[in-house]
Amino acid sequence: MFPASLLTTLLLALAVSGNPVVVRNSPVTLPLSRRVNTTSVHNLLRHDLSRAKALRARAEAKIAGQFHVDAVINEQVDNQAVTYIASVGVGSPATQYQLLIDTGSSNTWVGATRSYVRTGTSVQTSNRVSVTYGSGSFSGTEFTDTVTLASGLVISGQSIGVASTSTGFEGTDGILGIGPVDLTLGTLSPATNSLVPTVTDNLFSHGTISANEIGISFSPTTSLDSLNGELTWGGTDSSKLTGSIGFTPVTNIAPASEFWGITQTIRYGASTTILSTNAGIVDTGTTLLLLASDAFARYRSATGAVPDNTTGLLRITAAQFANLQSLFFTIGGVSYEFTANAQLWPRALNTAIGGTSGNIYLIVGNLGTPSGEGFDFINGFAFLERFYSVFDTAGHRVGFANTASTHSTIN
Repeated sequence: MFPASLLTTLLLALAVSGNPVVVRNSPVTLPLSRRVNTTSVHNLLRHDLSRAKALRARAEAKIAGQFHVDAVINEQVDNQAVTYIASVGVGSPATQYQLLIDTGSSNTWVGATRSYVRTGTSVQTSNRVSVTYGSGSFSGTEFTDTVTLASGLVISGQSIGVASTSTGFEGTDGILGIGPVDLTLGTLSPATNSLVPTVTDNLFSHGTISANEIGISFSPTTSLDSLNGELTWGGTDSSKLTGSIGFTPVTNIAPASEFWGITQTIRYGASTTILSTNAGIVDTGTTLLLLASDAFARYRSATGAVPDNTTGLLRITAAQFANLQSLFFTIGGVSYEFTANAQLWPRALNTAIGGTSGNIYLIVGNLGTPSGEGFDFINGFAFLERFYSVFDTAGHRVGFANTASTHSTIN
């Protein structure tokens, strides 16, 4: 389930700018569940790096005016190891599909596991559609159909892809793409230069939601399959926050600028700089927190961690964990604390990713490229499980806020 991008110049403070629409106890929320796929995990880091390569390659090709970049990525495909899933209805009467929530791509498609069921609202277009995600891909036919996200959240005439072939998505049915709409450019043929409005764009243009933005709440869990997330269309859910939302503009630094890209600095403990101000992306389709190779080396040195060949993750001892310091992310002039517990893979799930029970694994991984290239980090959902996030299309900005899970000791 993957595509990508990156950064901007220094952004000065824009901490709580504006008041986002607040939606509470409303039908415009969609429950999300986290799943760990225990049948396909070989190396957790490899999943994320394959995605990162595909996202960056596709963004750079788009910037260069080239859209068909499937041949750029030639990696072994594994099923996605860890995913957030939503149940989405397509057609009338609706068939329910289990779709991955992806801020790193913008096409919505079905048919990976459960076949598409045509109804009276299904209309086939003349276009083919295909997207490569790094850890998977799909190709098929474009349809327009009724999409039901929740009670009261119904979109008529939504463009969807219907997969005739797909790889890397066994156990799920497709993707609900909620990235910037420009990521759809080049996914159709022969209409290569056409944009495909996202589900969020259509909800807003149809007047179903009052703001073209979404709020996402995740929380850490030690269960393989847990209903522990929520997506709110048209605003934010203040019941999920413990403070104000700080907003930062989407970066204009390429290739991060093609995605929900931001700039940030990262500090370890009181004074150790891990990453100076650089650009990267926020991506629910990535599991880990990935850092540019030089930043990763500084983090590894600071923690004393060693690589674990089985999982691809860093490993530390109990004594090192006792001394593990918080990471501090400065985003839009606001500092966000990523605690020692937040940096750990949930120990109860070690064996689910091929690890050893009792080991202590870190969720910070090596992106494999040096900083300063406009794609210097990916804040995956291991990061997002500790903060509320807001993706504001109209304001061209991303927001974060602390939650009850920010300082949780669940790991």
